[in-house]
Amino acid sequence: MVKTNVCVLFGGVSPEHEVSLRSAESVLNHLDPEKYNVLPVGITKEGNWVLYGGSDYSKLPTNEWLQCPDNRRAFISPIHGQGLVIIDGDRISKTAVDVIFPVLHGENGEDGTVQGLFQLAGIPYVGCGVASSASCMDKCLTKLTAEKAQVRQADWELVTRLQLRTDPEAALDRVERRFTYPVFVKPAGTGSSVGVSKARSRAALLAALENAVRFDRKVLVEEFIRGREVEVAVLGNEQPIASVPGEIDAGAEFYDYETKYVTSTSQLFIPARISEAASERVRSAAVKVYQAMGCRGLSRVDFFVTYEDEAVVFNEINTLPGFTSISMYPKLFAASGIPYGELLDRLIALAREAFYEA
Repeated sequence: MVKTNVCVLFGGVSPEHEVSLRSAESVLNHLDPEKYNVLPVGITKEGNWVLYGGSDYSKLPTNEWLQCPDNRRAFISPIHGQGLVIIDGDRISKTAVDVIFPVLHGENGEDGTVQGLFQLAGIPYVGCGVASSASCMDKCLTKLTAEKAQVRQADWELVTRLQLRTDPEAALDRVERRFTYPVFVKPAGTGSSVGVSKARSRAALLAALENAVRFDRKVLVEEFIRGREVEVAVLGNEQPIASVPGEIDAGAEFYDYETKYVTSTSQLFIPARISEAASERVRSAAVKVYQAMGCRGLSRVDFFVTYEDEAVVFNEINTLPGFTSISMYPKLFAASGIPYGELLDRLIALAREAFYEA
């Protein structure tokens, strides 16, 4: 059996660097060594690319992997057909790469930047293309596309960094004319709830906006939707499938970064505690958003399902969702009959399918 050379990229210059290390640990531990030759390449917070020379992937989240004596500098060449370039002292070698699996979350990984590099390199890669990655990463563009697709979503207002710096009172007045408290404040281009806050007053709104513009020049202020947080995993290219929906009970104000990855207050319910009719509406809406955004490979689509009448309200989409041991995406497909290892096999096959049928 000829093995497939899979380059797994992890880390990245991103506020979500640590999450990526945890996701990559899980992915690397679940790739079948009988099927794949794995090339684990980490990108440090400073932007250095390193081919990890070890095999103990538990060292990724602790950053011990950086001390491995067998590490070498390496990078994906933008020159078509060159693959992975490895630098070992004065020697330079090249290794063919059949598929790239970018386990990179957020900025410089989920936003179309590295996807452009893969496209130039002529290498199939797991996940969405350049345009859909960039559009899904920008919550403003996602909102506009969802509106055009006639998908119900939380009402929103855009506040820019320039507006906040030049006339903060006017920005606050505009938000307060449109919404009642509480409201959610989100940087337009982050994931894993980085920079997201819930504001219950004018003073809290100003603090939330000032925090959010640290991460992006565009910030969304959204109306509060009283409902369950429900997520759906979607898999596929031209004919995507949706998993059983899952529900998150944050056990806190909302499902923020700390609740997701640091504390243990959140609870997951698979399937979600909603009716079968609402479950089907959520799954249908997830596929509709996925296709409207031009996604391929995978995405996780998040919704609110209101307590009062089980109305389905779109929240956001993530093109490279978490793959940690506690992440919803692999858990949802495991509950839908596709275990973790098989899920990775399918994602790699979908990457090659998308590339060779393009």
